Amino acid sequence: MTLSLEPPGVPEPFRAALVGLRAAVIDPGRPGLELQEVPGPKRLAPYSVAVSAEICRDDEQIASGRFVVLHDPQGQDGWRGDTRVVAFVSADVEAEMAADPALAQVGWSWLLDSLAEHGAQHTAEGGTVTRTVSCRFGQIEDGDEASEVEVRASWTPLADEDGTLDLGTHLRAWCDLLCATAGLPPPGVTALRP
Repeated sequence: MTLSLEPPGVPEPFRAALVGLRAAVIDPGRPGLELQEVPGPKRLAPYSVAVSAEICRDDEQIASGRFVVLHDPQGQDGWRGDTRVVAFVSADVEAEMAADPALAQVGWSWLLDSLAEHGAQHTAEGGTVTRTVSCRFGQIEDGDEASEVEVRASWTPLADEDGTLDLGTHLRAWCDLLCATAGLPPPGVTALRP
């Protein structure tokens, strides 16, 4: 998939790092997970790329997210490098799960575990996990409460020992986080119930 979203003059190390990212967009390795490259934000860094994602079940979206890669050859305060990943995941969860005070810790551990399992070396990670319960009223009232979990995170990806930066490993780790928040089983495991 060749995309025209890349601005002219992209530094070669960043362009090379995008190869793995785009390969992961084409084949995320998870059924039901749809990825699409979209324009990155223009004001946060000189170069950026973004990937949107959604997971649907029975034609209804149950999880979505955005994975943004920022690149500034000069680096920025707090990044500890010249490239930064900023990611967001939102998924519907059962009310009992949203009420569990341990959900925030578990949600954060899903991210760190996914990065470790994929060998996605990183530093300067930070983020939040938010549990929400929404009640609808008036014309959009449907009598049900909706519960969601949101994970917002950022980290600085580190190059491999050979000096190359493979953003594909970071995207795949984030995809695993998205699938975990949506309640999908890990690869190779079959769910007993939908």
